[in-house]
Amino acid sequence: MAEIIDTRIEPDRAIEKACAALSEGEPVAIPTETVYGLAADATNADAISRIYEMKGRPRFNPLICHVSDMAMAEAHVVFDPLSRRLAEAFWPGPLTLILPERRESTVHALASAGLETLGIRMPEGFSRRVISHFGRPLAAPSANTSGKISPTSAAHVEADLGAKLGLILDAGPAEIGLESTIIKVEAGRLRLLRPGGLDAAEIEALTGLTVGRPEAAGATIEAPGMLASHYAPGAAVRLNAKDVRKGEALIRFGGKALPGESAAAIVLDLSPSGNLREAAANLFDYMKRADASGVSSIAFGPVPSEGLGEAIVDRLERAAAPRI
Repeated sequence: MAEIIDTRIEPDRAIEKACAALSEGEPVAIPTETVYGLAADATNADAISRIYEMKGRPRFNPLICHVSDMAMAEAHVVFDPLSRRLAEAFWPGPLTLILPERRESTVHALASAGLETLGIRMPEGFSRRVISHFGRPLAAPSANTSGKISPTSAAHVEADLGAKLGLILDAGPAEIGLESTIIKVEAGRLRLLRPGGLDAAEIEALTGLTVGRPEAAGATIEAPGMLASHYAPGAAVRLNAKDVRKGEALIRFGGKALPGESAAAIVLDLSPSGNLREAAANLFDYMKRADASGVSSIAFGPVPSEGLGEAIVDRLERAAAPRI
């Protein structure tokens, strides 16, 4: 089983152990402000292969490379003026940019799934310290079995991948609880590849430009999180439920009770006060709790789609999609 080190108690030991494992090509579970990531040296083909194998992840699904500062980012990707403006405004934070990879980049092609672009992000918190000490970018998808619910705590990682991992760094619950927003700039236009922890409205407010939405789920895979079926629990998922069937789990929003919920196996409310930031932080944890109750179906009450609700609804629609 994996060793778990609490970064709030032993930060120096956590960094030392993580960098030692990463140098040996071993993946390490690290905390970020979005979700917990399964990190490995992005320049090491064997290390990246271990990520794919450990997650059971399709190799056509690219990985995000995490950096500690702009100098590290600029060593691997080419910034256009608009992308640089976004990075300066929202990094460190829950924004991933898809940018052309430099010819001289040492990031291995396995991380980019053979594309000529790289997804790159500067995370907040302890993971950034690990990257800085390690000195190279870390490829770090969510630390869970591919297609399943993303982890927002060290306990989630241990329950899923603990038998395969050597080290998990524990910094407590993820602050945001949703993966990063992924943006690609094309000919001066902004395209949203994945809604996430940064509200697209904030990007529009900064730039004065409209953020274009993807035409449909399951389009060409240019970034993580674009598979039609993703973030799925073991139980079936029923969206926008108007009532609750006997024995179902119910996950609702805004304190709005649904007819029949007294017969539910478990009732959870993403945010009784209707706060979308609180709902985002609770989403994956509540999905795991509902799934662990042993139900065959999870009913979700309606969630508004504005602001961070766009990312929440995106995750729910992919969780409810036909399983791959």
